[in-house]
Amino acid sequence: MLHAGLVSSSYVTVDDTGARHSHNLYYATHIGGPNFTVFRTTKSKSRLNFLSLLRGGYQDYVPNDAAFDYLKERRADAAITAGLRALEPQRFCNQVPFMAHLADKGIDIFDRQEIGTLAEAGLWGAIRHHGLVGNIVIVSDDAGQFRVGNHALCWVHAERLLQKLMPATAKEERLLTMARDLVWRFYKALNAYKQNPSPHSAPAFRRRFDRIFTLHTGYEALDKLLERLHRRKNELLKVLEHPDIPLHTNASENDLRTFVTKRKISGGTMSEDGRVARDVMLGLMKTCQKLGLSFYHFLGDRLGIGTIGNPVPPLPAIVLARA
Repeated sequence: MLHAGLVSSSYVTVDDTGARHSHNLYYATHIGGPNFTVFRTTKSKSRLNFLSLLRGGYQDYVPNDAAFDYLKERRADAAITAGLRALEPQRFCNQVPFMAHLADKGIDIFDRQEIGTLAEAGLWGAIRHHGLVGNIVIVSDDAGQFRVGNHALCWVHAERLLQKLMPATAKEERLLTMARDLVWRFYKALNAYKQNPSPHSAPAFRRRFDRIFTLHTGYEALDKLLERLHRRKNELLKVLEHPDIPLHTNASENDLRTFVTKRKISGGTMSEDGRVARDVMLGLMKTCQKLGLSFYHFLGDRLGIGTIGNPVPPLPAIVLARA
């Protein structure tokens, strides 16, 4: 399912939440597009973990051009990067030979920070090697682990930062109200742009964004936050290049609500089979909803109950056909 979604969707929204498993704290990551939903519960919520999920069912590491571009973007040590480049493309079947290769190159594989970035690059290279993600826009709430590839920021979470400010005077309260009003008006304008996109109007949106987020109000905390958001201009205005993407991660939050409800009622899982079954079943249920299929009809078809003459095609095939 995840493979079909990643090769066919123009965007995904992502989010995560806590999950109990075998009396320990795990994390459930949601990856969803317009036609599919996938849940994966793992021990970590790191960027390394997220990239391993985006790799789908593959286990390999591929230090190709995409991997070295990733290292350059992350400002990895240039000398180490140069030492890893090979004349012929390389591909390692899993983590063990990849780590052995790094050790052979004189890299301290016990340096968690250095090896983490190199492992992320190997995963990103594998993702691109298998044709996954491509130019998909990854829309997130700005959690650090999700900031990879063609990334866009959720406007609702960005505005929430303004909402969290605590003005100390009536003047600061008025300035904050003004700034939030400007942001919400701009948000509504972007929503209108999505309905009728016009490349000719994109420069005007960029100039309007600059005017809002370079304001100097005299309220120090507000000015610093506006400056911080202005630095994320490309990610907040990704919709101007990709009008089909959502401006928020509401879809992920809505999908995760089912997971949270299940957690509140049933607690956590104990066995690995139970953990996988929960993730798979919830993902299939949400995918069926997005595809307009009856989840019970789908289950009946797979179990051979009451669906004679009206079979349900494999869901990945339907996801690919809807692209």
